Amino acid sequence: MKFSVIFEAQLADPTVEREHQVIRDSVEQAVLAEEMGFDRIWAVEHHSLKWYAHMSAPEIFLTWVAARTSTIRIGHGVVCMPFNFNHPARVAERAAMLDLLSGGRLDLGAGRGGTVQETSLCGVDKDRTTQEVEEALRIIGKAWEKEELEHHGELIDIDPHPILPRPAQTPHPPLFLACSRTETLTQAAELGIGALVMGFAGPESIAEMRRAYDTAIAARTDARFVSSVVNDHFSVLCPTIVLDDQETARRVGIRGQRFFAQSIGHWYGGAGIPDEAVVEGGDEAAEMRKAAEQVVARLHEHNIPVRPTSTATFNADHAYGTADDAIAYVERLRDAGANEIMCLIQMGTVPQGACLETLRQWGEKVIPHFRTQEAAGA
Repeated sequence: MKFSVIFEAQLADPTVEREHQVIRDSVEQAVLAEEMGFDRIWAVEHHSLKWYAHMSAPEIFLTWVAARTSTIRIGHGVVCMPFNFNHPARVAERAAMLDLLSGGRLDLGAGRGGTVQETSLCGVDKDRTTQEVEEALRIIGKAWEKEELEHHGELIDIDPHPILPRPAQTPHPPLFLACSRTETLTQAAELGIGALVMGFAGPESIAEMRRAYDTAIAARTDARFVSSVVNDHFSVLCPTIVLDDQETARRVGIRGQRFFAQSIGHWYGGAGIPDEAVVEGGDEAAEMRKAAEQVVARLHEHNIPVRPTSTATFNADHAYGTADDAIAYVERLRDAGANEIMCLIQMGTVPQGACLETLRQWGEKVIPHFRTQEAAGA
């Protein structure tokens, strides 16, 4: 099993000074992640999503991190693939350059960037995002298979051109897709690429998603494959704060997740501005339940059906507490079918000290627990 850290560059009280600091803090965390034995970092591309994600140029962030590290894999996950965000040929060029300079450490994920806030910034047709993501993956998947890329699809035509430079990995970096629904899991399986899965609903939901992915893998042909190389890798999000003091870790972690949930609710569902205030010693589990109830009430008010995905981000049962608590939770994710645990540590209200200590605790206690098990099994 692999272990990684994912960055959105979330920010409470987003002044310019604090924004600059949170980016620098994320770099510090990424460098420490390598020292602590993590396998990969991921950086997620979003645009204009104040509070929720200030990571608008992850290719720059990842290049900076790659230059300061030597072994950890560099996950560009995800790139917003609709054409007005990023032309597929430009994604292929940038990916190859970063893969080359990092010594073949790049992984490349795809996503829609489907919020109205983002699509309106770049003139993206939100009704075409799903189609454009798949066609972009098809273009990128074959960009280095031949001497020249030529593509004539439903949405875009590219006459023969070489894509330069060539990546270090052959034929190209592994490909992934952001998956939050059965439909996208099926799409990833049929395209022959890995799944990056939001894990807020917990291990039982993850097990259902893994079954959907495996079912689609078992039923697929190679008709929709986007590359000659198939990547059936299932990566699962794991919100976590690990400290020596269990109660403090849970309070800090759940508070950070509440900010995450309110921020994503603001941009994806029209909820209010996220609550930035941190009340020392407050009952964060109760505040989380209250925030979830407000979301449910708002959805009912607008006659929008309340589905599990609507409130999943408010589920507080995650790897918060001591290292033993994190180990127990990761064992549940492993048993649910996770090939990779993507640690979500950098949430808007979590102080840098708690982020760094969480990375140390994972590196010194959590990851070695599973490495020892794997070695014994081998």
